[in-house]
Amino acid sequence: MRERWILQFCHGYYGPFLDVARQYAALFKDSPYKVLTVYLTGEPTEAARAGSASDEVIFLGFSSKAVRGLKLAAIRAFREIARSRDFSLVIAHRAKPIYVACLATDLPVIGVHHAFGDYRRAARRGFANLFRRRLSLLGVSDAVRDDIRRHLPGWPSDKIETLHNRIDVDACRRNILAKDATRSALGLPQDAKIIGNVGRLHPDKDQKTLLAGFAHALPHLPPGTLLAIAGSGPLEADLKARANTLGVAERVIFLGQVPEMRRFFSAFDLFALSSDHEPFGMVLLEAMAAGVPVMATDCGGAPEIVADKNALFPLGDSRTLAEKLVVFFSAPPTGAAALDRLKEYFSDEAARQRFFALPMARKALGA
Repeated sequence: MRERWILQFCHGYYGPFLDVARQYAALFKDSPYKVLTVYLTGEPTEAARAGSASDEVIFLGFSSKAVRGLKLAAIRAFREIARSRDFSLVIAHRAKPIYVACLATDLPVIGVHHAFGDYRRAARRGFANLFRRRLSLLGVSDAVRDDIRRHLPGWPSDKIETLHNRIDVDACRRNILAKDATRSALGLPQDAKIIGNVGRLHPDKDQKTLLAGFAHALPHLPPGTLLAIAGSGPLEADLKARANTLGVAERVIFLGQVPEMRRFFSAFDLFALSSDHEPFGMVLLEAMAAGVPVMATDCGGAPEIVADKNALFPLGDSRTLAEKLVVFFSAPPTGAAALDRLKEYFSDEAARQRFFALPMARKALGA
């Protein structure tokens, strides 16, 4: 019986993209298919190899400079890999791997997009239309999918679909530390109510609104309530100054960059995401896995995760955020509902069922 393979192509394994590779390799767990993951950039490491959760991993090792322009060397290298065994499908993440996969092979290609605006450029729209016969596209949220559809209006809807980001729920939960241990490790008091936020200290994450909302709400929150912000970035000094101006500096703790932060979400009583049009919002899933209730801006991909309108607030609206915080702490819910939603919609198992039901996948795999 011949071996059947899926060829996954990633730009690199930095930041969240190692877990992205894992997510898509996991789609084929217990299936007839093996997965070969190829990284366009990045030197070989055992951590990346193991984290890819693939049957085989190849590191092409190109520099960022080498994959600008026509990317001819990358096309040649990828073509040789595609010829090396019986591949049914290429899953390519982001623009450059999609470009190379289309030019280097004659296989069906599913391109996965992780950000807004990937088809604003006329050249990219022209390229996608040129390969439309065998190219299909996935957005990591309905918001990203709809952005692609707006820029490629002539495409059938079943050629541009959604496959949400997800996590291995059981593995994630196994790694989460107990609440008292996380608070001790982070230097947080055991008996305080704590609102958590995790992300780069950058305008896109809009912690400025979070600070203002917390300041408005604080007089009406349980005594000793704290806001803990984990992350680093260019706005650190500005945000600390703003906390001081708002008169809440003593109630706001800047935790800095915390390695493996997903293990520490249990430290929070509520997780609040104030981001500006986040394409998805993986930190929301990580909080939900820890059984922590979540609150988020009503934009980008966040509403698809949170679903509960009472846990959403308009972008930049610190007054409404404050009102939501006061209501939350007057009768705090448990995180059980969030955990159930996580398993039903944003787990590896849920994504696997969704993927194999997609017409683009069924057609590519001959189902």
